[in-house]
Amino acid sequence: MINIIKTSKKGLSDNELYGALTEAVSDCRENLKKVLLIPPDYTRYYSGAGKITAFYYKLLKDTCQVDVLPALGTHFPMTEEECEDFFEGEIPFERLIVHNWKTDVVKIGEVPADYINQISEGLVNNAIDVEVNKVILDKSYDLILSIGQVVPHEVVGMANHNKNIFVGCGGNSMINNSHMLGAFYGMERIMGKDHSPVRKVFDYAEEKFLMDAPIFYVLTVTTQTAGKVNIHGLFIGRERKYFEEAVKLSQQTNLEFVDDPFKKVVVYLEPKEFRSTWLGNKAVYRTRMAIADGGELIILAPGIRQFGEDPVNDELIRKYGYVGRVNVLKLCEENDDLKNNLSVAAHLIHGSSDDRFSITYCTKLISEYEVRGAAFNYMPYDEAVKLYDPEKLIDGYNTLPNGEKIYYISNPALGLWADKNLF
Repeated sequence: MINIIKTSKKGLSDNELYGALTEAVSDCRENLKKVLLIPPDYTRYYSGAGKITAFYYKLLKDTCQVDVLPALGTHFPMTEEECEDFFEGEIPFERLIVHNWKTDVVKIGEVPADYINQISEGLVNNAIDVEVNKVILDKSYDLILSIGQVVPHEVVGMANHNKNIFVGCGGNSMINNSHMLGAFYGMERIMGKDHSPVRKVFDYAEEKFLMDAPIFYVLTVTTQTAGKVNIHGLFIGRERKYFEEAVKLSQQTNLEFVDDPFKKVVVYLEPKEFRSTWLGNKAVYRTRMAIADGGELIILAPGIRQFGEDPVNDELIRKYGYVGRVNVLKLCEENDDLKNNLSVAAHLIHGSSDDRFSITYCTKLISEYEVRGAAFNYMPYDEAVKLYDPEKLIDGYNTLPNGEKIYYISNPALGLWADKNLF
């Protein structure tokens, strides 16, 4: 593989993108017999990764075997319709390998407890098993391309790179414990930054247990304009420095600093991308550092139809709700079902404002009873869009007809908003 860094303020054209992707494999393409592509799933629709995966499949399929393992983590498997849309009709549905985080993984090592204690400043003291999908360990693959978007993230600080392997294609121990490590350490200390405790766990696991695998990372930095994905950066390479360059560009592109905390924020969750609060709570994670005490967060969520992306996770979220960090930690101590699903406990912490500001979900597909049962406020979607019409609002500050001033965000997955005094 040839290492590539290509950037554009306005966004790479398809010709520029495809030229760089082709160049990256120009030195090894003729010798490839079997390739594994690891993209994100449909919930990362605006990452540009679907287009890149489709291109590599089309480029390589006639000369070698190409398999596709979407990095599902705990998410639902992709449907045939989602595969068709995300991969632009280029990848047959039967080429997808479905990752099961409970049954398809092999333990390849352990991040020791003393290291976890050190990097968490004594907050967490247990070892973490390193498990990956057994397909990644198949030595018949000449090349494994891990494809995804670098963007601020609530668990690891900046998404993607080896997170795609150890969480997206990982097992129970790593998924649960990495999420809880991030929650214990504190989102505000992590989001939008590199070298978080969770990232250090992934780096340790890769360096100690996976350096022999023929993995190369294909990373993007993107924004969205009127539904169109703009790929501002493409970073291809195995060395960590390519991820670090992507982090720098994302920090310049995807972070929005505010001088005065927001009094009211309205966030729209596009139905194609957001079907659960597990994903939709990016509206909470990505704005919490910019919302004033006593402020309001209004979430327009026409596609939200469930809480978890996994049936067990969904049931636990419904059972306990987004009741705040202190309450969740207490519930963890008292209830084995939550203690044994620490990624859910972490998610419940992430999705609460800890009573600092109000959170109102405006839904069509789940009921007021369900929304309030999860400890959110509720407003019917059709009523909410009369006040906050996403067709009329623009990203940033808006003054409504009644004179009220709000801050509008059309896609919370593509950024992080923060009071610069807190960052």
